[in-house]
Amino acid sequence: MLFADRLTKSFGSRDLLKDVSFSIAAGERVALVGSNGAGKTTLLRMLADEESPTSGSAGHRGGSLGYLKQESGFDPDNTLEAEAWTAFPEARAIELRIQEVERRLVDAADDPAIDAAALSTEQLGLYERYDLLDGHTIGVRVDRVLRGLGFKTTDRAKLCGAFSGGWRMRIALAKVLVRRPDHMLLDEPTNHLDESARGYLARELTDYQGTLVLVTHDSAFLDKVVKRVLEVGDSGVASYTGNYTKYLQQKEKRSVLQEQAASRQERKIAKQEVFINRFRAGTKASLAQSREKQLAKVVRLERPREAGTARFSITSLGRVEQKVVTLASVSHAYDDDIVLVDVSLTVERGQKVVLVGPNGSGKSTLLRIAAGQVEPLEGTVAWAEHARFGYYEQHQDEALDPERTVLEEVQSVAGTATEGTVRNVLGKFLFKGDDVFKPVSVLSGGERSRVALAKFLIQPTNVLLLDEPTNHLDRATRESLVTALKGYDGTIMCATHDQDILDSVATHVYEVRGGACVNTRIITMPIPVKQQSKKKK
Repeated sequence: MLFADRLTKSFGSRDLLKDVSFSIAAGERVALVGSNGAGKTTLLRMLADEESPTSGSAGHRGGSLGYLKQESGFDPDNTLEAEAWTAFPEARAIELRIQEVERRLVDAADDPAIDAAALSTEQLGLYERYDLLDGHTIGVRVDRVLRGLGFKTTDRAKLCGAFSGGWRMRIALAKVLVRRPDHMLLDEPTNHLDESARGYLARELTDYQGTLVLVTHDSAFLDKVVKRVLEVGDSGVASYTGNYTKYLQQKEKRSVLQEQAASRQERKIAKQEVFINRFRAGTKASLAQSREKQLAKVVRLERPREAGTARFSITSLGRVEQKVVTLASVSHAYDDDIVLVDVSLTVERGQKVVLVGPNGSGKSTLLRIAAGQVEPLEGTVAWAEHARFGYYEQHQDEALDPERTVLEEVQSVAGTATEGTVRNVLGKFLFKGDDVFKPVSVLSGGERSRVALAKFLIQPTNVLLLDEPTNHLDRATRESLVTALKGYDGTIMCATHDQDILDSVATHVYEVRGGACVNTRIITMPIPVKQQSKKKK
């Protein structure tokens, strides 16, 4: 069971969560939804006993708990397989001790000082305890989960520190899944997962018999997995039955009823106020005063409030030549892992090139080579003279300075832009008023992503290099970004798994797989009306 009882969490004078109460029964699969910054991650931390509420209580009862955080945690010096086994510390310790005892028993044949009888007794006890822990099935579970999340057999001996950011999150996720605790808290597990890995995770969680609380902005994934939705908002936590689609339907009905109830109350109050003002003096003054006292005690119903939405556009600065960037015969490898082989690609002005393919196929490497972040082992990169590119990394939010405020962080790259200009940009990303003075260290993952996006877009560019730009963004902000990219009048190279970007932004789609980069789709975009009229003239 997971619970919150009259929980309040405050930061300074601001109540992030106030008087929140709910319970989640054993075996329930629940989605925790709400806008970025609403308090979802903070609530997960308190359920995991990793953070204390200002007042009230929260936590879990009865059984073990596994918690996937947005920040992946592992020992970079462990191999992948060894790190997966850290989810079973006792079984792993027993396995290592069994191996040591077996070696000692072999040595006992030639060394009378070794007590073979005592070792045999210990070995028997170790085997019994190992069986109780189902130790013999752990290897099978580890193998199934690692394969399901897309790791290759050759990855098992690879050091965790050698994996890229998206794969590091999969390592942390694998450690929770192989353990199969009684309760699971998963914060953004679908970020960085390709379609195959998302499908595997959905099946794994659907089969899971424990209690699940899941935070993700992937609505299709939620529809497959959850049976209940808890919405975190200004008025606390509201519960809805069913999957995400049913939650949206129920929320709309509740909003209509709330709007109608507030309107009825306002009409009644208006009538009472007319009576009070009319008879405040005269024969009915005492009755008017009585009604005025009653009216003062009425709890006013609030009308539904729409969640704030980041709304912004992106404009390119300056015209660039027809051939924007040319990658010629590019090859690259990380030690023995060959990711790109003789790749040639030319991106022209106005094209919106989307790179697709499984994680680890080389999409991010290709972008980093184009951006000059990585020197290819072979091949060249040539940029047009007037190209001014901006590079948005997959983990751009991790590069933010936690000691700076939101305003200071964006000002650091804003050049000569005034504070008013920077605050205007931040307002479009929902940082208004005193929000701009929040330290980066207290922001949620989604808020950090909005800061990183604002910081990126305030810089003048005419070419955008984007690596998974919609990761960590809430649904509304993601939709705003997709719309902005669709309307962008510059050139784009983007690596993504986001279907909306593929469907509504891409003019050219290239699949990166097996070292190659192959054009799979060219989309003929309609000529805007203004350009058509110019051509006729």
